[in-house]
Amino acid sequence: MQDPAQWIGTSPSSVYWSDNGKQVYFQWNPEKARRDSLYTVQAGSKKVSKVSAADRKKLFTPGGVFNQKRTMRLYERGGDLFLVNVKDGKLRQLTKTVERESSPAFAYDEQEITYVKDGNLYAWNLGNGQTRQLTDFRKGRKPVDPELVKDKQDRFLQAQQTELLHIIQKREEERRQQRLAQKETARNRPKEIYIEDKSVDNIILSPDERFITYRMVTRPANGKIAQVPNYVTASGYTEEIPTRTKVGDDQATYELGLYDTRLDTTYLVSFKSLPGIQDKPAYLKDQKQSKADSARTASEVRKVMMFGPYYSPDGKKAVLVARSHDNKDRWIMAFDPTTRAIKVLDRLHDEAWINGYGAGEIGWLPDSENVWFLSEESGYAHLYTVNATSGKKAALTNGKFEVLNLQMSQDKKYWYLTTNQVHPGEQHFYRMPLKGGKMEQITRMTGAHEVTMSPDEKNLAIRYSYSNKPWELYLMENKPGAKPVQITKSTTAEFNAYPWREPEVITFKASDGADVHARLYKPENANASGPAVIFVHGAGYLQNAHKWWSTYFREYMFHNLLVDKGYTVLDIDYRGSAGYGRDWRTGIYRHMGGKDLSDHVDGAKMLVEKYKVNPKRIGIYGGSYGGFITLMAMFTQPDVFAAGAALRSVTDWAHYNHGYTSNILNEPQNDSLAYVRSSPIYFAEGLKGALLMCHGMVDTNVHFQDIVRLSQRLIELKKENWELAVYPIEDHGFVEPSSWTDEYKRILKLFETNLNQSAPK
Repeated sequence: MQDPAQWIGTSPSSVYWSDNGKQVYFQWNPEKARRDSLYTVQAGSKKVSKVSAADRKKLFTPGGVFNQKRTMRLYERGGDLFLVNVKDGKLRQLTKTVERESSPAFAYDEQEITYVKDGNLYAWNLGNGQTRQLTDFRKGRKPVDPELVKDKQDRFLQAQQTELLHIIQKREEERRQQRLAQKETARNRPKEIYIEDKSVDNIILSPDERFITYRMVTRPANGKIAQVPNYVTASGYTEEIPTRTKVGDDQATYELGLYDTRLDTTYLVSFKSLPGIQDKPAYLKDQKQSKADSARTASEVRKVMMFGPYYSPDGKKAVLVARSHDNKDRWIMAFDPTTRAIKVLDRLHDEAWINGYGAGEIGWLPDSENVWFLSEESGYAHLYTVNATSGKKAALTNGKFEVLNLQMSQDKKYWYLTTNQVHPGEQHFYRMPLKGGKMEQITRMTGAHEVTMSPDEKNLAIRYSYSNKPWELYLMENKPGAKPVQITKSTTAEFNAYPWREPEVITFKASDGADVHARLYKPENANASGPAVIFVHGAGYLQNAHKWWSTYFREYMFHNLLVDKGYTVLDIDYRGSAGYGRDWRTGIYRHMGGKDLSDHVDGAKMLVEKYKVNPKRIGIYGGSYGGFITLMAMFTQPDVFAAGAALRSVTDWAHYNHGYTSNILNEPQNDSLAYVRSSPIYFAEGLKGALLMCHGMVDTNVHFQDIVRLSQRLIELKKENWELAVYPIEDHGFVEPSSWTDEYKRILKLFETNLNQSAPK
């Protein structure tokens, strides 16, 4: 539980290639300094060197966007814009202002770049340096022309004055000429678009520069933000940390606006015709509603969030993506900005929730006819194409595995993909023809590979790890059978002195017949009827029964310690975990603490039957979602688990955030049953075994209030076999080694006292 940089070592991170493909740069810390530094290695070499402060200032910022021929790269740094000439390596600073210029992009003809400043879109000409303002969004309502609100009496008096007095006639004519001159000048300026109290984002210029689309965001006016008290402060006073709303609170709504610069007119794009947009979710159909509520929900048009448009390489076609606010539908649509018409090319519907965020992975094939995208239509995340005119769809990959990352080769002939098709616990890099076909496996080492290709795509920089070996940097040629060359060696002598175990990745049958993947740690000479501990990973949708270095490295080391003390340890990828397809992911819909918990109960049964673990000496622990499952286990399965440690745990899902919780349990005001059967606080009376709860007091994710409410519930229920350890300066993820050490000493004591000394009474 020490500082990992000092005790384990620091793995290389943030890997990128120089624009000329000759150097690989990465963050590293072999010196055990306070922070990581920039290092480099030349392609074809193994010699690593630290980049000096002087040389670092000369380097260009990685990332950004390229032009079509990849001869220029545009990026933002510190709120200013920079342009790199990839061929000669020269850098040109385009802006230097106190305002922030962001979202840089090349215009279709590549004679200009566009960027956003102060909420408006601008274009900067690469040739003459001229800047054009393309939009003029203004807060508030458009001012009303005073002439239009005058009543009959006002108009009579004005006409009388003009008719009788020459000076009035003269001044009115001067004003008229002035208005005409202003109108003529305004023709060269963008239209004033009044957005009331809304904000604008996602401003996109069409290739022909006639249309500008923008997304208008309306945020709830009275959303209540939870405040987390911070007790340990420099001021000596308790200070409030504003965090978030709670699930079910009003959320932001979105509209897609379109500005036709030729007609100098704005429009709103309608999504009311989307198929299924008025469909009532299945869970509501099962509930009894009043006639009024039933009629209202049946006629409601569900709200959507839109993304794009994404224009084809030839600039002649466009697609939009929309997701319903309840995340049960995603539509991909052909979009004609001239008519504002939409045509649905693909609808993905899920009565639980659609995987992923935002638009997801989507783009155009080089033929400007077909769109590619990732979809779970088959039950697993795979690559599809759809014709933007005919709507004909094709799957380019298929099988019981997931496409995790992908990109198109620069010559537009291949896909480069990372998948888990060898095994759910491995991630490998592949190449596949653009139209689909045989996938060539390029990486071969057992474990996981995070691949960054060189600009010419001839070489790979790979972050690789195995279950008992932290991430290291390798270089290899981009071809099957090439030998990877290890560049870094990051672990310390102290870490290397211990023989860290390779946990066995196993499967066992759940009570419903499903195959459950898990990591198993076994003592070499296990005692008959020995103790066992089951670890529950956090996040819900996350994977830990794999063959690479875990993000739960502290827990991994703790499991080695437990095995040294005679425990058998099981680490389960329960229902809801990532990497196993749609059905596994959504197996917890409307009932967290259902199949995800029964998978752990079945795991405990397997330990007893196959590995001869004592059924009365099984403990369970985990953090965040793992803490939640631990509470549900201790409260609802008290005869299975004798002791449990619930860390930073959700105790009542009605108090968690909206984005995560509403996908799985819907909203509490509409699906209260899902929240009641999924929240541990409702089952606290079932506690029998020994329970340890640990929570940071400044947790801005799962608020300290969660564990306080549950503690009060346990007090009122007169439960005695529980304790709460609080950490005054810790957020959701602990930072201080002293806090980690205290927490895991308590967990070890809990298990040693209740599992390893004698069977609980």
